[in-house]
Amino acid sequence: YQIKMLYLFIFISYLFGSISGSLLLGKFKNIDIRTMGSGNAGGTNALRTQGWAFALGVIIVDVGKGAIAAGLIPGMNIPFIPEDPEVSRTGMIFCCAIASVMGHVWPMWYQFQGGKGAATLIGTLLILSPAMILPLLLVWIIVLVVFGFVGLATICAGLFTPIYLLITQSSLDGPLFAYCISIALYLIYTHRSNIHRMKEGTEHKNEKMMIFHRKKHD
Repeated sequence: YQIKMLYLFIFISYLFGSISGSLLLGKFKNIDIRTMGSGNAGGTNALRTQGWAFALGVIIVDVGKGAIAAGLIPGMNIPFIPEDPEVSRTGMIFCCAIASVMGHVWPMWYQFQGGKGAATLIGTLLILSPAMILPLLLVWIIVLVVFGFVGLATICAGLFTPIYLLITQSSLDGPLFAYCISIALYLIYTHRSNIHRMKEGTEHKNEKMMIFHRKKHD
């Protein structure tokens, strides 16, 4: 029985995506941020509970693994595993990108309890559509400084990805548009608890980042 490269690379990308930046770096501090703050193993909770330096390290790891999964793993040469001519290079890249995000959210190394996938998605877009990154970050920053919700900023940035392609591309038949639609829906799903807390008025608001926030006076 011959293992196809596609399945093997998807599995490798998932395993690589399962390396959680916050939990990996947390071992050096003897902490598990899943027991702190919101209980999520992503960059936002890392920032809220451990500060900027720790959160920056988490983001570098989580973005980096998405970029590696989309940019390097599909081009690997593995001994004794011949290339499958029926699998397109483009299809393999997108499959590896998706697998790395799945690994981040449901990491087998950490009892399938990971982050929400935003940083790893950014890493995949660095390879799939680097021109999209700056506009995406701009949308994220604008929403954050106006409303103060990191989760809302992330959702809006995800929703912007297919809109960006609608504005900038004449043809939307390629897999990138389908991937961006999936990103938007996926981020809404993984941030459903944030949406619920915003409705209830209990979601954490980063008031220091809000440009229109009125300071309370004693």
